[in-house]
Amino acid sequence: MNFRTPAVRLGLLPAGIALALAPSFASAQEAAAGTTDLDRISVTGSRIRGANMETQQPILTMTRESLEKQGFSSVADVLNNLTSAGSPAISRSDSLSSGENVGGYYVDLRNLGAQRTLVLMNGKRLGATTAGYQDLGQIPMSAIERIEVLKDGASSIYGSDAIAGVVNVITRKNFDGGEVNVYFGQYDQGDGENQQYSMTLGATGERGSMTLSAEYSKQDPVWAKDRWFSRDGGKGPNSTPAGDWSNVGQNSTWCDPRVWGDCKPRPQDQPQPEWYTLNAGGNPNNPADYHLLTPAEYANSNEQMSVLTGTERKSLYVNGTYDFTDTISLNADVLYNERNTDQQIAGYPYQSLSWGLPLSGESAFNPLPAAANRQSVEFRRRLWEVPRTTESQLKTLRFAPTVSGYFEFAGKTFDWDVGALWNRNESIKSNHGDMSLIAAEQALGPSFIGADGIARCGTADDPILGDCRPWNPLLPYGVDGQGSLANQELQDFLFPVYTTRGVTKTTSFTANLAGSIVTLPAGDLGFAVGVEHRKEEGSYVPDAFSQSGMSTGLGQKPTRGEYDLNEVYLELNVPILADMAFAKELTLNVASRYSDYSNFGGTTNSKFGLTWRPMDELLVRGTYAEGFRAPTIADLYGGLSSSFERYIDPCGITAPGSVAGSAACINGGAPANYTQLGQGGNVCGSLPCQSGDQFISGANPNLSPETSKSTTFGLVWSPRWVQGLDVSLDWYRYEISDMIIDDSVDRILRDCYVLGNTDRCSSVTRAADGHISAITYGTANLGKMETEGYDLGIKYRLPELAIGQFNIDWQTSYLSKYDEQNQNSAGDNIMMGLVGQDALFRVRSNLNVNWALGDFSVNYTARYYSGLNEDCISIGCTDPDRYAYGEAAPLRKTGANTFHDLQVSYKAPWDATIAVGANNVFDHKGPLMYSQQNSSFAYYGGFDIGRFLYMKYTQRF
Repeated sequence: MNFRTPAVRLGLLPAGIALALAPSFASAQEAAAGTTDLDRISVTGSRIRGANMETQQPILTMTRESLEKQGFSSVADVLNNLTSAGSPAISRSDSLSSGENVGGYYVDLRNLGAQRTLVLMNGKRLGATTAGYQDLGQIPMSAIERIEVLKDGASSIYGSDAIAGVVNVITRKNFDGGEVNVYFGQYDQGDGENQQYSMTLGATGERGSMTLSAEYSKQDPVWAKDRWFSRDGGKGPNSTPAGDWSNVGQNSTWCDPRVWGDCKPRPQDQPQPEWYTLNAGGNPNNPADYHLLTPAEYANSNEQMSVLTGTERKSLYVNGTYDFTDTISLNADVLYNERNTDQQIAGYPYQSLSWGLPLSGESAFNPLPAAANRQSVEFRRRLWEVPRTTESQLKTLRFAPTVSGYFEFAGKTFDWDVGALWNRNESIKSNHGDMSLIAAEQALGPSFIGADGIARCGTADDPILGDCRPWNPLLPYGVDGQGSLANQELQDFLFPVYTTRGVTKTTSFTANLAGSIVTLPAGDLGFAVGVEHRKEEGSYVPDAFSQSGMSTGLGQKPTRGEYDLNEVYLELNVPILADMAFAKELTLNVASRYSDYSNFGGTTNSKFGLTWRPMDELLVRGTYAEGFRAPTIADLYGGLSSSFERYIDPCGITAPGSVAGSAACINGGAPANYTQLGQGGNVCGSLPCQSGDQFISGANPNLSPETSKSTTFGLVWSPRWVQGLDVSLDWYRYEISDMIIDDSVDRILRDCYVLGNTDRCSSVTRAADGHISAITYGTANLGKMETEGYDLGIKYRLPELAIGQFNIDWQTSYLSKYDEQNQNSAGDNIMMGLVGQDALFRVRSNLNVNWALGDFSVNYTARYYSGLNEDCISIGCTDPDRYAYGEAAPLRKTGANTFHDLQVSYKAPWDATIAVGANNVFDHKGPLMYSQQNSSFAYYGGFDIGRFLYMKYTQRF
């Protein structure tokens, strides 16, 4: 909204500029002389309303028109392409993510994590999962009027989670008429089809209005086998079967107990058991028809995995307003969203030694010669016939009414509002492809061939009745026969469907009062005061079988908990100087919020902001803010869960700063010449390496909140002598303490083996060959992080020419510091510099150029990412003198990348708009990143994965 004085335009950039450009920033601009209309506005980051008030912190505003100029179909895709945003750790490109957060669209400002960015809808919180993730995808694009992004801490105004900033999605209301939108796009490989259909209807009357928006969207998956960075495995230095492909393949292998006994891995200085696989066309019951497994026969699990998960959404949004009187109004929102997500990874790599379930000596399919004391056979087989799939459904129902008004007292105007919020998320997750260990014990146990030639479970004298079907795991994938895993009845017996149900509920009540107390020489002393009561409840409960741990899946116990809080805040806006030489405006803003939580107690967080306008065209602004993030329900009350972690074992001889052969390692069970082992018992080709055993993690009910301090300082310059030019430069700095993090495997191993903290060793268990077979850890307030950088924005609206109107928007973010606390080999706490590593780009820059002539317009965007470094152990290292993880470990450099987007649109005379475009129009391919940054594959999760072509049609009536 614009509000002006004769000499200076204050507030947000005009809608005319935002219509053609990407995200705008709060700026000072010169206005046409003689404009005197003033509106009372509310800006994200402040509760004080009033004309002539400009925010002290940098805000980006994206109007509906600017969103339509881009080729993205979701709010999160738009926000994640801001230069100040990173790719969240949980995203569509992270196929190995599990749990209730999968399928959601999240935003990560300043690379501080999605849980440290607060998301609002019309100024009120979005509902979150038990882990604190707020899904932006539940808001239909068709319902959005604008998005305001506050890039500064705001806990003094909004409470918990507003550490990195605030995203406020403001929806349409007072809409009159109708609008239909159709969007269709796909990658030029013919996959990843994205379709979206929406309708918005509205009517306004003398005392009220009603707006309704319905939307349906569907995004098809993209498979790993269809992309260059994932089709060949791409997880190790070679991207070949000799690299990180698994020796647990779809063609089963077995170990001969007559030669190797129990077939367990031996100490690494001794010969290891040999594993045999069936010859092509061979008889699985004949030991002579097998040969030693070779690396050329390893399995590429990526052939069954998706790069992007498929998602389907249905949304309905309704907004109603009603004026009870000229000074009292009702505004109410109702949102219903249903999200369905399909996810697939490769069939489980079953290793009988891990579960103690070999092929019985009494099985009809045992390849050893029949004898009264025939031995059981240990085997390995990836269950290729049954990929592991996850179907997730999330239903959201949200109701947010607010009664607001204003009154006058003693010549002053006061605004007030009383509101409530009810938000309920219900999730159902169904998993298929994890094998029941109870069923497997029967299927691999004794079996016999009956008189009718059919294999049955049990023995001829004591058959097992019911659904049991014997399994021959030595039959390779694609080979039919008795006991083949291709048999549907056998699949039904071995692979039940596991169901997890979750519910989160947010209930809040708020009351706010704002106005001015007195008139000072420089203007009105504004204030806002308010109270809030909020309750968070959540549960995430796996079914009884999943909780029992009697399957090959990742075991998990229930998460259940709740907490409530009461908050009160005060904000003051104090004008100090006005209309003086070198002080056209000098204003101080102060805010403080006290929060009292039922679980950890109270916390007070304050903020100070200063605005100085030495001359009409120059604005100087700065803030200092305290913030916090309360521990989530999952942090506090989460049940134990298991996972396959990536880590570096300091007792391995290839580890950076290796302590192999030390007393701590020897006493812990690691041989002096131990080399770290990963999946399938393979020697790790690169580090960190994924465990082949499940590790156990859990919650911590004694957690404290994270705390933060943030500082910003900036300039906004709108020179009179260059009409239409706005330049902004902002510096920021964040410090976060007591970060809530998982007490990582790497930290435990370093404490135990490097620093000599023997208490930490009790959670580590090693097998006979030295590899870590089990480890248990939980969440803790352990982390500390510091980051700082700069945002530069240049916007120029050229004078209108005969050849058309040109608009230029160039936004750049420079990350000068990003340090995380860790420990070096001496046990000292050190801050590790990570700029240029771990998906932390030093420079991100977006250049947008828009041209419009009559009913035609062309929009071009270039998205630039500077190069990254990644840790390397055995891959080609280009910077051997750099340090990583506090130790001498070389880094591998990758080059910079630029992706180009293009859209052409036409406004048809029948009140329609037609647009066609391409994201990544030149089909640029980013580099392989073996450290799998924000992805399950050797590719950064925020990069484009191909050229995406699309068309959009909008019909208004």
